[in-house]
Amino acid sequence: MADRVEEILGWYGSDNPGVLGNLRWLLESGTLAGTGKLVILPVDQGFEHGPARSFAKNAAGYDPLYHYQLAIDAGCNAYAAPLGFIEAGARQFAGRIPTILKLNNSESLFSSENPKPAVTGSVQDALRLGCAAVGFTIYPGSSERNEMYTELREIAEEAKDVGLAVVVWSYPRGEGISKEGETAIDVIAYAAQIAAQLGAHIIKVKPPTDFILQDAARKVYEAEGIDISSLSDRIAHVVQSAFDGRRIVIFSGGAAKGKGELIEEIKGIAKGGGFGSIMGRNAFQRPKSEAIELLHTVMKIYNDQA
Repeated sequence: MADRVEEILGWYGSDNPGVLGNLRWLLESGTLAGTGKLVILPVDQGFEHGPARSFAKNAAGYDPLYHYQLAIDAGCNAYAAPLGFIEAGARQFAGRIPTILKLNNSESLFSSENPKPAVTGSVQDALRLGCAAVGFTIYPGSSERNEMYTELREIAEEAKDVGLAVVVWSYPRGEGISKEGETAIDVIAYAAQIAAQLGAHIIKVKPPTDFILQDAARKVYEAEGIDISSLSDRIAHVVQSAFDGRRIVIFSGGAAKGKGELIEEIKGIAKGGGFGSIMGRNAFQRPKSEAIELLHTVMKIYNDQA
C-alpha cells in the first residue's frame, strides 16, 4: 500500500521536500498508515461554538490533553486544533502524532450572513509547536471571501516555504447561499475546486446533498447527465472536481448524529472515493471507549476501500 502514498505525493510536484515529508507523515501515521486514507480528529469547536455546547456531553473534553490522547489511542492520522489547545499539549505529545494548527477561527457570540474568521495563529507558531500542517477556513460565497482568499494565499506561501502542508476547510456560506444551498452538490464541488486552486494540499468539505443551488449549474448537470442520485456518486463528483482526484479531499462529520446514520454516511464517502473523514463532535462528545470503537469502525471502512 505504500505505493499509494508515493502516487499521492507525486501529485504535489511543485512542493519542497519539507512539505512532502510532512504529507508523508500524515499519510503514514495511525491505523490507516500507507493506505492513502485519513481520519483526523479536529477540536476547534470550543472556539467556534463555546465550551458547554462542545464538551458538556463528555466533560473530559474540557481538558485539551484528552483530545491528544484520544487521537493517539484511536489511531488517527492527525489531530487539528487552534493555538491554545495545541500549545497545551505540544511538549507532552511532541512527535507522537502529526498536528495541524488551525490558523483562523470564528466565535458564535457574533453571527453574520457573511462570515470572516479572525487569524488566530501563525506559521511561526506551527513551526514552534512541531506541527505537520496549518489549517485555514474559507467561506466561498461570503462577501468577505476576497480578503479570506488573500490571507490564505499569503499563509499558504509562507507555510510551503518552511515545509508545512496546507489544509483548507472550504465551507460555502453567505447571504446569497441558502442553508440548503450550503451542502448542495454544485456548491460543494465548487468549494473543493476553489480550495484546490488556492493551493490546498488537503481539502475539507461537507458531504453533499442532491440539491442543486445554481440555475446555471443545474442546466449543465442535466444536460451532461451527471449522476448525483446517491451519496457515493456525489462524493465521486466532488473528488473529480478537485483536479480529477489529484488533491486529497476529506469530509467533515458535521453535527453529532446516531452511530448508524454516521456509519452509512462513511460507507458512501468511502465508496465514492473520498480520502477520509475529519470527525470531531461525533467522536469527542462520546465516552472515550465508545469514541475509539466508532473511529476504529470508520477506519476499517476506509481501509476496506483502500
